[in-house]
Amino acid sequence: MVSSRVFEQSIQVNASSIAVEQCITDLTLMHRWLNPALRCEPVGDWSTEIGSQSRFVVQMPVLHPTLTNVVVEREPGLVVWAFKGFFTGRDRWECNPELEGTRLVNRFEFTIPNPLIRFGFDTFAARWTQQDMQSQLRRIKRIAEEVYLTGVKS
Repeated sequence: MVSSRVFEQSIQVNASSIAVEQCITDLTLMHRWLNPALRCEPVGDWSTEIGSQSRFVVQMPVLHPTLTNVVVEREPGLVVWAFKGFFTGRDRWECNPELEGTRLVNRFEFTIPNPLIRFGFDTFAARWTQQDMQSQLRRIKRIAEEVYLTGVKS
């Protein structure tokens, strides 16, 4: 039996939840904080409405592992993508307004059904993935605070 894994982290952002959410839902802003080794491609027009689809392609030499995503939950301050491919799971982004800004929570819950891919992930990529998720949150924080203060998107 393949067990589910969860990587969850959060960051305090000195910006409104609207500005933080914009960083998660605007494709141009998303490309500013995503790891350059990942390419996000909309399937059809870009949207974060329920049912909208996209692909994340990992830019590796020779191989280009891909996750197919669909938005499965959406409300103000919340976007949840379900994904399948070499991983299966959900990527939840939640903007929680607080007295002084927003608490952004990212919960990445997944299984890796293929034992060979699971071994490779555990051996080489698990720690890197968690560190990259923390780096992404810091980049989102910087961009959201810039958007909030200046209103500039790019």
